[in-house]
Amino acid sequence: MGLAATDDPTNQEPIPLLQLGLPSPPLDDRDLFQSESSAKRTGNTWTAAAHIITGVIGSGVLSLAWSMAQLGWIWGPLLMIVFAAVTLVSSFLICNCYRSPDPDYGSIRNTSYIAAVRCNLGKKNARICGLLIQMNLYGTGVAYTITTAICMRAIQRSKCDKESEVDAPCASGNALYMVLFGVVQIFMSQIPDFHSMEWVSIVAAIMSFTYSSIGLGLGAAKVVGNKAIAGSIAGVSTSTAMQKVWRVSQAVGDVAFAYPYSMIVLEIQDTLKSPPSERETMKRASVVSICITTFFYLSCGGLGYAAFGDQTPGDLLTGFTDYGPHWLIDFANACVVLHLIGGYQVYSQPLFAMVDEWMADQFPRSSLVKTDYSVKLPLLPALSLNLQRLFFRTAYVASTTGVAMVFPYFNQVLGVLGTINFWPLSIYFPVEMWLRQNSISPWSKMWTVFRSFSVICFVVNLYIFAGSIEGILAARFS
Repeated sequence: MGLAATDDPTNQEPIPLLQLGLPSPPLDDRDLFQSESSAKRTGNTWTAAAHIITGVIGSGVLSLAWSMAQLGWIWGPLLMIVFAAVTLVSSFLICNCYRSPDPDYGSIRNTSYIAAVRCNLGKKNARICGLLIQMNLYGTGVAYTITTAICMRAIQRSKCDKESEVDAPCASGNALYMVLFGVVQIFMSQIPDFHSMEWVSIVAAIMSFTYSSIGLGLGAAKVVGNKAIAGSIAGVSTSTAMQKVWRVSQAVGDVAFAYPYSMIVLEIQDTLKSPPSERETMKRASVVSICITTFFYLSCGGLGYAAFGDQTPGDLLTGFTDYGPHWLIDFANACVVLHLIGGYQVYSQPLFAMVDEWMADQFPRSSLVKTDYSVKLPLLPALSLNLQRLFFRTAYVASTTGVAMVFPYFNQVLGVLGTINFWPLSIYFPVEMWLRQNSISPWSKMWTVFRSFSVICFVVNLYIFAGSIEGILAARFS
């Protein structure tokens, strides 16, 4: 192994930096944007779609059969289609914010969601947006850690059952697998930035297609084997009306969590080459990925509910333990694990980038921040290691692992994350930026339509949040 220190070779201007109340010298507005020549962009429609699918089809897809069971055969599919349309509109509004006019540079790039909010809505809104993004990115890491542990635990349980030929319990719990996932992520988190992880997204996207297809196939096989379609129009019956209200709320939250990728739209768009314009390419990638995602969501959710009815599990793959071939289910769970390893990075890299740029701005002469080390391992290409990245990212992964061990409640956690992401980041800020960009007059027709849309989504968001918190409290103290 070889180790050598090198100065950071890049001369990039700082990417937009959120201060979140921390003291720092004032930034010139132009420092919020990356210059036209500061990075080599080689992405296209398919690499962007791979990034999106990696970020979108994750832990959420496994909960959709349960969500469908709570909502029933009419409202379940309808809600998924509605959220797909809302997500597509939101992504279109956001990708329109990638370039902004500038009197000195002609056109400047907003290379992150926060940069776009600050450019269009000011510093105060950028601080609020940044806090919400960091909470959601962090929460997504927690959710992915929980999901990975569930899948690895299912693989071990399958092995135990096969060896003992009875339904014997396995010795270890989810905590061990959360720790193992955290160790892997510590190494994966040393990937420098989004531009360096196209291969991770492509592999993860392939894995998502694989396990979604297996879940779809197993659901179809079980429906055929049952010779009947389970479920009902009203969904799972409950002992009280209030219990039904809370369950529906959690189900809507799971669907809300499964779709949006607003936090990473501009980071993905910043990897695209031009011409054609990045906006056109990103819109095509969004349409392709949302159509593919919706097909798998409807198929997995619908066939899962049709197979299990009122007994639909929170994690779809766990329901096939006593039905499908053990090796196939284990393979599907392994694909989920591999996908979430990449998905964790897709959602963590924007947060890592914010911290890296803040550290570079606060400590421009620090060797801890500035110096990269070239690490050469046998049979592997040279790796770039930075001590600041190593320390912070290790602590970050350790903290998400710790929180997941304290709150291992799959569906309820997804519902809370859905509320943090859905209205503020997927509806409010995109709508407000679009109104500001296009100078829409108050109380005009378009202003009224978009503001009404935002208010309706806000009410739905409150309902989801209340139900998800109730679910976590009930699970925690039951």
